[in-house]
Amino acid sequence: MELLGLHHISLLTGKAERNYEFFTKVLGMRLVKKTVNQDNTSSYHLFYGDSKGSPGTEITFFDIPGIGHTYPGHSSISSTSLRVSSTESLHYWKERFTNLGVTHDEIVKRANRDTLSFNDFEGTRLHLVADNGEIGVAPGIPWNQSDIPVEHGILGLGPVTLTVKESAPTINILTEVLGFRHVGSYPSLEGDYPDIEVYATGLGGSGAEVHIETRADLPRERPGRGSVHHVAFRVPNEDEYDRWADKISSHGIMNSGKIERYYFKAFYFREPNHILFELSTDTPGFDVDESIETLGEKLALPPFLEPKRAEIEANIRPLEIN
Repeated sequence: MELLGLHHISLLTGKAERNYEFFTKVLGMRLVKKTVNQDNTSSYHLFYGDSKGSPGTEITFFDIPGIGHTYPGHSSISSTSLRVSSTESLHYWKERFTNLGVTHDEIVKRANRDTLSFNDFEGTRLHLVADNGEIGVAPGIPWNQSDIPVEHGILGLGPVTLTVKESAPTINILTEVLGFRHVGSYPSLEGDYPDIEVYATGLGGSGAEVHIETRADLPRERPGRGSVHHVAFRVPNEDEYDRWADKISSHGIMNSGKIERYYFKAFYFREPNHILFELSTDTPGFDVDESIETLGEKLALPPFLEPKRAEIEANIRPLEIN
């Protein structure tokens, strides 16, 4: 068994309308699924991805109006990255961010890749990472119905950074349980702190990495708008999903048990630094109830929630996005 890479990253937003505007109009991603939080159907769950909603390309948001500010710290997924094709693309995005008033930094190296950090309107910590022909997990196909040139479009998820108080317990889960391998390290960009350690799975590369930042000096994060709820890793099919569920349980790790999300099967657990991990299947995908051409155009509900559609629509606030 081998995890293929990153499946999706889920975050929190307090303003779904502005979130939609930022990720589709500013970043040019496609809204591939407009649905509800299956654990709280009064809240929207929005999925943005590539042109087909491919596994490994989705950044998702739970809409929680009125949610408070994030206070960064350890025990967190502190940064999410999105892949673009080249350093030339980073220069395009830097100019675009300047023109649109998006807060951003200079282009810098992370793990020997060119990257560009930026923040959305809620302070979500993001950065773009240039592929530059690197071999590894294949990129997605950028959405071609925005004003962004296709050659500079977002290709999917890049590495996630976990900020922890003590790295060894997290590394043990990654390597001894999930099968990640150590592939390198690079200096902290924040000052005189331990090097950031890089772990990869599957074919490796930008779409299959977790970066571990050790910051014992920080308080524990207090999550709010713009914080990351969980990171999900790709499982190719249901057979392996069942085997992974058995393996996690056999290690005595408390977990959610197997959960049917309809678009994928999910399995959740917290690693020792309290960061929430998910294992998600590539199958069946977001086109199981919508055509590729019409993804994200209507409120989609899985079959087990469809009988409650009238009740759900009556209790959820209108969300007019187009």
